[in-house]
Amino acid sequence: MALRKFKPTTPGQRFKLISAFDDITTSKPEKRLVVGKKKSGGRNNRGKMTCRYMGGGHKRKIRIIDFKRDKDGVPAKVASIEYDPNRSARVALLFYADGEKRYIIAPNGIQVGQTVISGEKASPNTGNALFLKDIPLGSVVHNVELKPGQGAKIARSAGSYAQLTSRDKKYAILKLPSGESRMILITCKATIGTISNPDHMHEMSGKAGRSRWLGRRPRTRGVVMNPVDHPMGGGEGRASGGHPRSRKGLPAKGFKTRNKKKESNRLIVERRK
Repeated sequence: MALRKFKPTTPGQRFKLISAFDDITTSKPEKRLVVGKKKSGGRNNRGKMTCRYMGGGHKRKIRIIDFKRDKDGVPAKVASIEYDPNRSARVALLFYADGEKRYIIAPNGIQVGQTVISGEKASPNTGNALFLKDIPLGSVVHNVELKPGQGAKIARSAGSYAQLTSRDKKYAILKLPSGESRMILITCKATIGTISNPDHMHEMSGKAGRSRWLGRRPRTRGVVMNPVDHPMGGGEGRASGGHPRSRKGLPAKGFKTRNKKKESNRLIVERRK
């Protein structure tokens, strides 16, 4: 999972730094686990633009990912490691012993031919999915559920992980990628190891065109707009724009937006720094 640097033969190549894709073993996805992805271009059901700076981009197919890992006790062999255009991590295709095929988010270091399993009897090895009550303390995990049987919600992007620090009665305490410590029910599942493609954070697109391929259109800064369009707009000459805030007026730096009455606040042991 190395990064590939290019010779500066063009301005776009000069700072380009992308994945070498040396961990990928096949270029074609499993046909039965793929559906077409529709794009809205930021428009709603009436054709009105409700989200700006979206549109275009390469056509994609959605890989149906198994976030629940609910096929307990059935061993599965890793058939391939594949690229997924919809996420920063790689995906792994599993062939289960009973003939079923499923995609999972590939853990870092997983190899083709390796066997993984989920459930209470699984050993705490990379790629195995266990309940938090069965995972040894200090273990690094990913794909963590917030509610039992809901499917993984936490630590799903490239290189991310959470650490199981302790257990208290019916709760396990995890240190999340943001630095927050949070209580999660011990009957929730998590997968052992970290997520694949940890070098994703060091990638550099090199040119604006690569953003267009991802469906991102050019973004207009608030300070260059008129006062009618943005709180930071207007002024004579190149005005700085005043206090940084969003188009709707919400302060952009240091302003807390979390609801004080949110029910899950009681489960947060320590807030992120």
